[in-house]
Amino acid sequence: MADSVLTGVHSLRARLDETLTAHRNEILSFLSRIEGHGKGILQPHQLLAEFEALPEVNRKKLSDGPFGDILKSIQEAIVLPPWIAFAVRPRPGVWEHIRVNVSALVVEELLVPEYLHFKEELVDGGNQDCNGNFVLELDFEPFTASFLNRHLSAKMFHDKDSMQPLLDFLRTHQYKGKTMMLNDRIQNLDTLQFVLRKAEEYLSSQAPETPYPEFEHKFQEIGLERGWGDTAERVLEMIHLLLDLLEAPDPCTLEQFLGRIPMVFNVVILSPHGYFAQDNVLGYPDTGGQVVYILDQVRAMETEMLLRIKQQGLDITPKIIIVTRLLPDAVGTTCNQRIEKVYGTEHSIILRDVAKELATELQTKPDFIIGNYSDGNIVASLLAHKLGVTQCTIAHALEKTKYPESDIYWKKLEDKYHFSCQFTADLIAMNHTDFIITSTFQEIAGSKDTVGQYESHTGFTMPGLYRVVHGADMTIYFSYTEEKRRLKALHPEIEELLFSSMCTKDRNKPIIFSMARLDRVKNLTGLVEWYGKNTRLRELVNLVVVGGDRRKESKDLEEQSEMKKMHGLIETYKLNGQFRWISSQMDRVRNGELYRYIADTKGVFVQPAFYEAFGLTVIEAMTCGLPTFATCNGGPAEIIVHGKSGFHIDPYHGDKAAELLANFFEKCKADPTHWDKISKAGLKRIEEKYTWKIYSERLLTLAGVYGFWKYVSTLTAAQSVPLAVEE
Repeated sequence: MADSVLTGVHSLRARLDETLTAHRNEILSFLSRIEGHGKGILQPHQLLAEFEALPEVNRKKLSDGPFGDILKSIQEAIVLPPWIAFAVRPRPGVWEHIRVNVSALVVEELLVPEYLHFKEELVDGGNQDCNGNFVLELDFEPFTASFLNRHLSAKMFHDKDSMQPLLDFLRTHQYKGKTMMLNDRIQNLDTLQFVLRKAEEYLSSQAPETPYPEFEHKFQEIGLERGWGDTAERVLEMIHLLLDLLEAPDPCTLEQFLGRIPMVFNVVILSPHGYFAQDNVLGYPDTGGQVVYILDQVRAMETEMLLRIKQQGLDITPKIIIVTRLLPDAVGTTCNQRIEKVYGTEHSIILRDVAKELATELQTKPDFIIGNYSDGNIVASLLAHKLGVTQCTIAHALEKTKYPESDIYWKKLEDKYHFSCQFTADLIAMNHTDFIITSTFQEIAGSKDTVGQYESHTGFTMPGLYRVVHGADMTIYFSYTEEKRRLKALHPEIEELLFSSMCTKDRNKPIIFSMARLDRVKNLTGLVEWYGKNTRLRELVNLVVVGGDRRKESKDLEEQSEMKKMHGLIETYKLNGQFRWISSQMDRVRNGELYRYIADTKGVFVQPAFYEAFGLTVIEAMTCGLPTFATCNGGPAEIIVHGKSGFHIDPYHGDKAAELLANFFEKCKADPTHWDKISKAGLKRIEEKYTWKIYSERLLTLAGVYGFWKYVSTLTAAQSVPLAVEE
């Protein structure tokens, strides 16, 4: 056998040089087309369009060589003739930057600051500072939760004496002055190990279901207090975990043990964004899926907290407080009420006007603070820093990802969007927080083809400001096949919604359904245009979209523009009789049955957004058994396995999306089992990956793990390392 030869990985510059040598004319033709756009930024779909415009023979030569891989990985091109700079992402989290002089065909590698400085010339011509300095340059880099746990565990678990911090942590445990876990009888590790062995021997002789109160006094005498469990079996499991840690410590056992320690009883959730209430708010400015998300999150968390407290053998009432704004002009909602109980809970409230009320409501400081959106996350950071408690942030959607070029051209958009404040708040929160919760890995690091929300913040510039160089509710949504749970009494009003302006002959067709805010990013008008242009699709199905409020004039300029566009599309493509545009629907219970009604027609749900951080409506639709076609940009790309549990669509290529839809409906017409197959696979995907029970269990476990490391490592909020956590 011949000896293996180890070869180095060629640099990006070397691979491009290789292409220039082998196919000089072809690459020059492509680069000239890009340069022809003039000064500006080109996105991947624009670069691909220019490449597709080349003669086929030229495309083949470039695609078959090393340039083919480069082209697939380019995320943006900066054109400043005669130079073109490329940001290339060969794999998630890894970036390279080069620039090419089209006149001289010279290739240069760029460091991140050099690339960003080149990009800044689009705005200021490179004259911001004659010395090349910048107002502020930030360098951030995150850890993952599992890495931090392994890293700190390795530092702590080198011998038995190193376990002293764990003993100290357990001895400090108390709630409102009541000692938990260990009392003063246990002063050192040897005593702890002796007591645990004694407790193990006693519990092994007891029936597993023996309640804790029957041996509580005996345990107090040897140094053990409440918090280990509510039965002999659960207490014994905890004691075995701790004995394992003392004798053969490892990170997995530590996480399991910490996840069962009683630590979180009072939670504050901050969401000052938009109109936060339980009824009649969806569709108002800055008010969408995050309201539904937080309310479902609270119900799931309270259920999990109550279960854990019971299983820990404690008699403590938990409390969850959602902190939001008090709005005197409540426009028919409850946003002007100071306190509002959360439906479906016993111990959770919405609290408005909190300047003096939070401490009164909790009667102690919170154990855990969760922020939501940019404004909620920055407030959570300030509050967690002041109180010294564990913090978690949930972005829902980072605006920089939703609005391409919003960083480089932030000054043009400042009056409307205030991106300077928003992006700065996001940066502070994501680097101050103890850990970050996302619903998909897409939000953290994207995929092979798309950039993650948080990944996009590792290198960007806001000229003149700073440069960063590194750094479903199952009670409402359930399957259409669960006939006994169906709300068929709502069908007459649902049919009125769907068909009041459609021709009767169309009612037997399947329905393409979509529901979102009426703004540019959600792209509802894009879906309508795809449908209008595709004759084959229009013959097969009807289209129904829910978005905006047609009953009144919008105060939002972007919504006004989209409404005008929608009316224009209806007229241009003569959609009356095939298309129904419904105003925003705020009744979630009826919306759940609406999804199921669409499923009855053997229809589909389409989420056509240019970018979607998570995709709550995607989860809702799939949970109801509705085959789903969703954007390939963002969270839905991970929620859906293309061709199995749904389909990915590219919002920048609407004609292809329309053809994919038409092909699906034609296949279902020929073989009705195909619709059932996708429906069932979507349901299975949600049940395995996206339930609130899984979410709340993981969230509370992480709160315990990070609370411990915060104590052990004296990681104050100012020193803490952010964690990116996939849920």
